[in-house]
Amino acid sequence: MPESNTRLGRIEEEYRKELSQIISYELKNPNVTGLISVTKVKVTNDLKYAKIYISILNSKNNKETLVALKKSSGFIRSELAKRVNLRNTPELIFEFDDSLEYGAKIDNILKEIMPKKEE
Repeated sequence: MPESNTRLGRIEEEYRKELSQIISYELKNPNVTGLISVTKVKVTNDLKYAKIYISILNSKNNKETLVALKKSSGFIRSELAKRVNLRNTPELIFEFDDSLEYGAKIDNILKEIMPKKEE
């Protein structure tokens, strides 16, 4: 069983790299704005579905960008099939990953607290 977990991990990492490339350089959807990073990919054991966690910076509208990505998932999936040679290409499910924003918020709170302690 452990070797299947490492295989799944390698597949997820390969998908993450390729999806980053496709979204950044191949996708020509004008509604996909901002700096989009694929932070994590989770693939089901049967390789039928892949949940793609994305982080969006400098976007006019994060929700609109996420909707546009979902609408472009057919194109993204076909590009992924060309690049990653597996029998099945999973159905793509895009999720918003707000962990970077959460980290920045915690960082700002810590910066506010720190000078007060030094006084």
